[in-house]
Amino acid sequence: MNAYLSNAAASDALINYTLHLADSNLILAQRNGEWCAHGPILEQDIAITNITLDLIGQARNFYQYASVLLNENGQQTDVTEDQLAYLRTEREFKNLLITELPIGDWGHTIMRQFFYSYYQLGLYEQLKKSSDSQIAAIAEKSLKETKYHTKWSADWVLRLGDGTEESRQRMLKALDQIWPYTGEMFMPVDYENNMGIQLQQLKNDWEQQVFEVLEAATLCNNVEATALKSVFMQSGGKKGVHTEHMGLILSDLQYLQRTYPGANW
Repeated sequence: MNAYLSNAAASDALINYTLHLADSNLILAQRNGEWCAHGPILEQDIAITNITLDLIGQARNFYQYASVLLNENGQQTDVTEDQLAYLRTEREFKNLLITELPIGDWGHTIMRQFFYSYYQLGLYEQLKKSSDSQIAAIAEKSLKETKYHTKWSADWVLRLGDGTEESRQRMLKALDQIWPYTGEMFMPVDYENNMGIQLQQLKNDWEQQVFEVLEAATLCNNVEATALKSVFMQSGGKKGVHTEHMGLILSDLQYLQRTYPGANW
């Protein structure tokens, strides 16, 4: 973290970045949870549900740390992880736009998870070396899960991309629809600039890994990869500017807590 930042500014940046990490995992988990009991086969229904639980666990770790930071710096008092998940408004969430897109068909969900998991893998590899010991610990703990997520999603990209003509066309459609939301992962915002993340290196590594799998799945050759790199990228989620889908997600996610404040079981 930049030594020239004031203590207050550095604290705010760390809080916002921690919330960004938590929010992205939580919202994707909420989306993936829509597959519970609706997966294509029982084994994969369980697999996507387990990935969802992993993401929720990672989100909880980041929310717990964010609540500690908020309570310590006096911005708020008695903040809990539940309040951060259930009582913040749409504009206060800092998740990546890619995580809030509808689940679509199975190929759409697989493609989104594939992109996001490889991004997480590289990010956590960097964050485990963070000067903030708590961020580093959460990242290192999450890496084992994320490695499984990348293998699972990459296997499905290969299976569907190099499968039937129907499955290949569905994966190509998913690629076209989701790709314009991948760039935001590597666009720095103010609170991210001093977290020690090498976003350009992260992007380079991510593209190399992703295009290698896409090529093996017959979904993208070198010429097409070059064309994809020039596509206009959507952004805004990191700053709280979301798609029309976000409000609907929160209406489901936060319904119980907002209808029955303080409810627990």
